[in-house]
Amino acid sequence: MNIKIITVGKLKEQYLKDGIAEYTKRLSRFAKVHLIEVPDERTPEKASEAENTQIMAKEGQRIQEKIGARDYVIVLAIEGKQLPSEVFAEKMNQITVDGYSDVTFIIGGSLGLSPEVKHRANFKMSFGLLTLPHQLMRLVLIEQIYRAFMIQQGSPYHK
Repeated sequence: MNIKIITVGKLKEQYLKDGIAEYTKRLSRFAKVHLIEVPDERTPEKASEAENTQIMAKEGQRIQEKIGARDYVIVLAIEGKQLPSEVFAEKMNQITVDGYSDVTFIIGGSLGLSPEVKHRANFKMSFGLLTLPHQLMRLVLIEQIYRAFMIQQGSPYHK
């Protein structure tokens, strides 16, 4: 399986880079992981709704250029479905049973994701109603992907 995690903006904090590197290494026995950062747009402090829409559209275009035609796409969006870890593990397994070998996760920028990116998604997923920094969300996501594989293996990691 190939897993792509497409994110908007650069990861800055070293502790997050270290955590993501650790889980990427752990995941390597289950899948090839590709971490893809697309540039974010500068958002003026008091941007209008039209400016925000334009910014999301530009970021969305960059994201869509990185999605393969045959990718199963999961976007992280607040309106998405919340899943317990065990159900997420089942979902990941079902994706492969359905014949997908490329799974792409997308984390938007500070304004969220463009409607076009959300429309391309096969599944919208939410980690809850809490607001988390997008950079921290990368670490949370990759840990949950690793946890899903460990649950599938029957590993005690999940306990």
